[in-house]
Amino acid sequence: MSELLTLTRPQGANRALLDGTVTPAGHTLRFADEPVLVKGFRRMVRGLEYDVAEMALTTYLTAREHGVAFTALPVFLVRAFHHGATQVLADSPVGTPADLAGKRVGVNRGYTVTTGVWGRSFLQEAGLDPDDVTWVCTDEEHVADYVRPANVTAAPDGVPLEELLLTGAVDAVVGAAIEHPSVVPLIADPEEAGLRAAVEDGIFPVNHLVVVRDELLAGQPGLAEALFEAFTGAKERYVGELRAGLRETVQDRTLGGLLDATGRDPLPYGIEPNRAVLERLLADARAQHILRRTERIEDVFAPGTLALTG
Repeated sequence: MSELLTLTRPQGANRALLDGTVTPAGHTLRFADEPVLVKGFRRMVRGLEYDVAEMALTTYLTAREHGVAFTALPVFLVRAFHHGATQVLADSPVGTPADLAGKRVGVNRGYTVTTGVWGRSFLQEAGLDPDDVTWVCTDEEHVADYVRPANVTAAPDGVPLEELLLTGAVDAVVGAAIEHPSVVPLIADPEEAGLRAAVEDGIFPVNHLVVVRDELLAGQPGLAEALFEAFTGAKERYVGELRAGLRETVQDRTLGGLLDATGRDPLPYGIEPNRAVLERLLADARAQHILRRTERIEDVFAPGTLALTG
């Protein structure tokens, strides 16, 4: 039985893995002590420091295009609505996404951060060309070899996005989640808009999936399938709790609301139940100059998992 050093943040969908109720057949998971998950992302991308890792979706796609030797499983641990990701001052002349053309917009952390990608996606859907904006990022990219587009720049060191927005240094922010009486979401009724997109169009944005080092996938046949089944088993227990009324965290309430609206599992795993949202993200990553080439969904997931659903 192999032991796999695993990076993941405690959450409902993996609780049964963390407490040992569910384990992958033929393997044990040893969980890394990493209180700041995004620091673990960077270590995985730059040094392959874990065997199995929770990973932001566009970080994975960017890393893969730059030759990092890991491959994803279609296990989507974290999803969220992002219509509210873009915030402006309440008295701002910016009233619609299109009004941001020619403006400066702050981005929490790097340009390739998945929340930023989804936030720009919904701005583009509402009439903004991302190429017409100067994007101001507060951190470097996880993938060191990634070259940002010419309209992406760095924020002043140590100056938080809230200060940049309140002082007018940027006209809006994406992914900052600012709580201030003078700051409001640009897209009205964002939770309602997100729920409507999920129910009507099947677009419930994926933020995090799971990756495995290629060396292990090649050397241990059946590993991808065993991990997929284990993550699915843990998630099914959580969805059962949601059906029973669990609503303790923000994630619980978001997923529970979607479950109430549709009656369906709000966290489906596998390619087919998620094809629409994955195709949207891949297209957005190309349009935003994060990916250089067009990818097929089937090419970015471990072959043994392509037909699996859970």
